[in-house]
Amino acid sequence: MDFTKLDGLIPAVIQDDVSNEVLMVGFMNQTALDQTVATGYATFFSRTRGQLWTKGETSGNRLRVERILVDCDDDTVLVRVTRLGDGNVCHTGDRSCFNKVLPVASDSGRKSGEDRPASAGSHKVRERGRDLGAE
Repeated sequence: MDFTKLDGLIPAVIQDDVSNEVLMVGFMNQTALDQTVATGYATFFSRTRGQLWTKGETSGNRLRVERILVDCDDDTVLVRVTRLGDGNVCHTGDRSCFNKVLPVASDSGRKSGEDRPASAGSHKVRERGRDLGAE
């Protein structure tokens, strides 16, 4: 893992292994990652407290690690977990930390296909309004 980009930390995206819901994002240093692997429970490095913490150590809402995936740059992990306790992950008491919606431009004013990525399985590439390949 490449811990050099964020002063010794890597982002850890936490995802429910059954529902695929993204639950939270935390940060791990090498010791937190090692402890996560060794114990099978998600452990993070608190940037504000400057110390390790294992999710759920006080609330009981632990995150049992099912598997850890590493991104292509070796600087982020996706931690697939099973929620224990009441299943609430966020410190606010919600199941997920991702509950607020940030407004974005409405799709209603766009032309069909404008500013959208190609659909999965599509091999058609567009450049300046012309097709460069076939599906």
